[in-house]
Amino acid sequence: MAALQYYDVILKPVLTEKSMAGMGEKKYTFLVNPEANKTQIKEAVEKMFEGAKVAKVNTLNANGRKKRRGMTIGFTAKTKKAIVQLTEDSKDIEIFQGL
Repeated sequence: MAALQYYDVILKPVLTEKSMAGMGEKKYTFLVNPEANKTQIKEAVEKMFEGAKVAKVNTLNANGRKKRRGMTIGFTAKTKKAIVQLTEDSKDIEIFQGL
């Protein structure tokens, strides 16, 4: 597999009540590529969002859920989330403003 570029690492932001509550503490939640590691996620956030300085990154893997349609059994895609903590002197991420 080819090396991941920074624009391939972050797929989309996660907008839930719990992730919105964390924004007061400068914690932002993103859905990321399952093959990305913490260092790649940190670099991607700092490159994509001007003025953002990452203090730490927490990741969690979610396995696919079992789904049935009649007799056929399958699984949904596995996902990976990243909770990014910014430093105190860092700028906020603009895509979350006004939500």
